[in-house]
Amino acid sequence: MAANSNGASTPESSITTRSLRTLALVGPTGSGKTVLAEALLHRAGAIAAAGSIERGSTVSDFDPLEKRMQHSLNTAVMHATFGGTRIHLLDTPGGSDLLGQSLPSLEAVETAAIVINAAAGIEPMAVRMMEYAAERHLDRLIIVNRIDTPGVDLAALLAQIQAVFGKECLPLNLPDAGASRVVDCFYNREGHSDFGAVDAAHRALVEQVVEVDSAFVERYLNDGDVDASELHAPLEQALREGHLVPVCFTAGRSGVGIAELLDIIVKLLPNPTESNPPDFLNGEGADAMVMHADCDPSKHVLAHVFKIAIDPFVGKMGVLRVHQGTITPGSLLYVGHGRKPFKVAHLFMLQGKEHIEVAQAIPGDICAVAKVDELHFDAVLHDAAEDEHIHLRPLPFPVPVHGLAISPKRHGDEQRMWEILSKLVAEDPCLKLEHVAATNQTILFGLGDLHLRILLERLREVYRFEVDTQPPRIAYRETVTSNAEGHHRHKKQSGGAGQFGEVFLRIEPLARGGGFEFVDQVKGGTIPGQFMPAVEKGVREVLQMGAIAGYPVVDVRVIVYDGKHHSVDSKEIAFVTAARKAFLAAIREARPLVLEPVVNIEITAPETNIGDITGDLSSRRGLVNGTDSAPGGMAQVKGQVPQSELTDYQTRLNAMTSGAGRFVTTLSHYEGVPPAMQQKLVAAHRVHDDD
Repeated sequence: MAANSNGASTPESSITTRSLRTLALVGPTGSGKTVLAEALLHRAGAIAAAGSIERGSTVSDFDPLEKRMQHSLNTAVMHATFGGTRIHLLDTPGGSDLLGQSLPSLEAVETAAIVINAAAGIEPMAVRMMEYAAERHLDRLIIVNRIDTPGVDLAALLAQIQAVFGKECLPLNLPDAGASRVVDCFYNREGHSDFGAVDAAHRALVEQVVEVDSAFVERYLNDGDVDASELHAPLEQALREGHLVPVCFTAGRSGVGIAELLDIIVKLLPNPTESNPPDFLNGEGADAMVMHADCDPSKHVLAHVFKIAIDPFVGKMGVLRVHQGTITPGSLLYVGHGRKPFKVAHLFMLQGKEHIEVAQAIPGDICAVAKVDELHFDAVLHDAAEDEHIHLRPLPFPVPVHGLAISPKRHGDEQRMWEILSKLVAEDPCLKLEHVAATNQTILFGLGDLHLRILLERLREVYRFEVDTQPPRIAYRETVTSNAEGHHRHKKQSGGAGQFGEVFLRIEPLARGGGFEFVDQVKGGTIPGQFMPAVEKGVREVLQMGAIAGYPVVDVRVIVYDGKHHSVDSKEIAFVTAARKAFLAAIREARPLVLEPVVNIEITAPETNIGDITGDLSSRRGLVNGTDSAPGGMAQVKGQVPQSELTDYQTRLNAMTSGAGRFVTTLSHYEGVPPAMQQKLVAAHRVHDDD
């Protein structure tokens, strides 16, 4: 049973797909999403009193780290029943580093509510989430929050919203009496607001809605108005097509506009049968066919896991949106391609950290199942074996490029560290864990410094695991730029059998990317054939450990053309040593060069920041290849830059673009470092050798 607006209870069995609403609160940090969620839950009767961020008592920010930092770090799932309608509400984090948490919420809802702080105006994260929601063809709602902030010019802000997002952004209500209340503009055409007469806003809304239906256009032209209560179908069509993006005004802390927002959610926002269905793909690759789920509770099950939470004590929990069919305790469900189904032991609806057991979940419901190890992010659950190839069209997640080398404080804990980090990475699609063989480091990649700091805090607080961190080492290489010869005689006599081996070799540079070639040109048996593998082994030791700065040697041909052996004292170890030292001697005469990786970089940022970005890239030894326009006032900068210049780049880019910039890189090629940098790297290696 669930409480409704009158404090009574609504039987679960009376809830149908048409009486469901799903809404994700998205937007920048500080816009008041969590306080807004508390106010909505309280107004709907789901909680006795609205919690406080300062006291750490909100439903959604229940994680100890969230309480300490006083802002959301994870997407919280909540629900309320109001007027016979069940509302699934998702409160998402607003930081650009936390898109791996907020973006998946768009897969679970019909409506994305972009929350704007009236005092801060339109911030980059609001623009970004509006774009993501539009790409997924979601209905969009703009909530201007904190309208009771002194000195805010709300009329100017509405004009700015229309300038940035389009003239289709029209207010459903307007602030009145100095933003101490709001007045409806959709059903009501009488009275005044802080913006002037309500009638003008009402007419703008009605005209925008009727434009999608020619029959209503004719009625409007003939009668001068249309009763808004008759416009439900064209309103839903206008929302689906993005022809209307409603704007409403609230103040979460004082409660201004909260009752009105709740009415908007129930009366005007779409139920799961009225929105654009998400694109499922049946099949793999180019042969995959687009299909849409049917919001029919009697059909076979299709559900999508959009959030994974792993608790060291409770285990793995998957939060999912049901798109088709009905899930009940006892249901047998397959996970994607899995051949063996799992049995749903318990089915929960979430209220922040609370797990409320329910008897069923129907199309449109958001629920959770726990203790199923096979669950993973983006999995499709189904109850028919023929649906094993169905998956949701992937979200365009930003690529994690901010790296941190990580190692356990205690020797021998490497395996446990990898296991714990793998669990944390499973919860966030914008985290990546990788062992880089070239530098022998375990690298954790995220979207920025905050992203990785939060993960390290979780390691310490949740798993009680201590690690050491450092910037990732750059995978430098060494090569040679001219021909040279090397020779070494290894002779050791200390009583009994000795060691003897002598190697003459020549080296030649190969083209960049040529790798390594070993050539045996020994004639006359001066180095017997059984010792040539030892000679090659000695050469390869240098390839691995480097010659001048401690980095692998590449793009070189080694030609062994002569040597000497002793019938008694020659051994493999002698030729390994002789070859290694002959190769080192040759490299030092062949004008050795340290190579650095150069990456292709593609930066997406507001057009107004492009000058700063290109100038900054040039200062980092980068080369700008061109710029292109992108939607939403954004632009793309393409170029090349040494990887060593990007160790702090996301932080720098955030500073230049107020958090709106993002970038991706791919390895392009290797090229020589400047002489001053080579001297520094060689000197550092000498100090390391001395130590």
